[in-house]
Amino acid sequence: MTTTTGRVVAGRYELSTLIGQGGMGQVWTAYDRRLDRRVAVKLLRPDRVAGAEAEELRRRFLRECRVTAQVDHPGLVTVHDAGSEQDDLFLVMQYVDGADLADHLAEHDPYPWPWATAVAAQLCAVLSAVHAVPIVHRDLKPRNVMVKQDGTVTVLDLGVASVMDSDTTRLTHTGSPIGSPAYMAPEQAMGGAVGPYTDLYALGVVLHELLSGEVPFAGTTALGVLHRHLYDPPLPLRRLRAEVPEPLERLVLRLLEKDPQNRPSSAQEVYEALLPLLPERGLPSGAPLDPTRPILRPHAPWPDRARTPAPRPVTPPPPVGPAASRAAKPAVADAVDEVKRLLGDGRITQAVDLLGAILPDAADQHGERSPVVRTLRKLYAATLMDDGQYRRALPELRRLAEERAAEAGHDDRQALGFRFDAALCLEQLGEATAALAEYRALLPAYENPYAGGDPARAHDLRRRIGHLLLALGDRQAAHDTLARLALDVERLHGPAHPLVGDLRRTLQWLGQMGG
Repeated sequence: MTTTTGRVVAGRYELSTLIGQGGMGQVWTAYDRRLDRRVAVKLLRPDRVAGAEAEELRRRFLRECRVTAQVDHPGLVTVHDAGSEQDDLFLVMQYVDGADLADHLAEHDPYPWPWATAVAAQLCAVLSAVHAVPIVHRDLKPRNVMVKQDGTVTVLDLGVASVMDSDTTRLTHTGSPIGSPAYMAPEQAMGGAVGPYTDLYALGVVLHELLSGEVPFAGTTALGVLHRHLYDPPLPLRRLRAEVPEPLERLVLRLLEKDPQNRPSSAQEVYEALLPLLPERGLPSGAPLDPTRPILRPHAPWPDRARTPAPRPVTPPPPVGPAASRAAKPAVADAVDEVKRLLGDGRITQAVDLLGAILPDAADQHGERSPVVRTLRKLYAATLMDDGQYRRALPELRRLAEERAAEAGHDDRQALGFRFDAALCLEQLGEATAALAEYRALLPAYENPYAGGDPARAHDLRRRIGHLLLALGDRQAAHDTLARLALDVERLHGPAHPLVGDLRRTLQWLGQMGG
């Protein structure tokens, strides 16, 4: 599959960053031009599957997408769109901020067994909803499971393996099985009937891998792995890791039974077996990607944080050294032009990601305090604010304010402007006390005609101070502040000025409230 950045799928989804690649397709982050949002696009190649005509496969794919759209569960990734274009089938999904379970396991070795039970319990909830349709996932594996920032688990690729499955053979013309051999149930490997019990076997493989660090059946070839699934008994987990609770070991062995009839009867039964092993309700660690958090504090709000950063590509990083620097120089300039074009088209989310990506290269080329980097960072902060990403904009603005004040003094107009924008971010984030303190600190400079005073900005600051006092419950101080401001604006601009009318209405409301 030769797909490049910038390709537009279905006239709407502009591919950006390759984040996953396999034998039958690729996963890209993309931008929905119509709604200016980041999405994930999976491209599948029908010609990679032997024994199925392309048109028939497309028909099955669209049918499967319609069926899977019936499943409504928070643990399933939302599908936005699906179709075919050129030689590809495409599936457009929500972009999930987090790590796939394979990477999560790699970063937490050994994986805490309470985490494994929390992940499995969440997967059981998803599988129970899926199997009730009824749908069989057929390709449950760590790469198809995402752990989000708040610890909740999201399952990907529902229905895709069903479409790619062939009714006549388990192998493609290349000799590779359709699906993932390491997680494939014996009946699936033999081309037999699949059902909910097939997904439960894959769940057993995933649990074994989380608890031991290895899949139960490995091999040098796909056929060798499938042979072991068919004939080899799994090694009990406690021989590999003594602290695994014995009931958990028993459950994994039941899930890995060769005969589907000997496995648990449903995902609900597996969940009930996991329930005594789950942590009791309490205070979570607070760290992101902790899968016990939804168990410890069900449905609790996740602390406010910025929108998702730009996804990291899977392509190798660029070379370093003089050659890399020379190659990067035109890229930064071109990227700046592209950012301006994107902003002109109203594609703010895409511009934010591009600016965030080119800033490190620009800093390496020109230096952190160079005019080029300073200009880029100003644009980055302003674009983050335009996109409503105030938490990400705040540190950028504070840094810009500090650097400018160090160079030109604390009363410099640019330094004051950066501080004002930072205070706006605090206000938008609901940090009223901090925003109030910053507005009050800024007010004298804007009221002083000898220090670059700005009456309009001073009036705006006083209005914001009054409203923040009201938000903090000090109605009398809010009333006094706004009343004095109304008199000053009326004296300067007359009673017909719009701000005077707004202030009078607020004061009238405060009077009715007893302020």
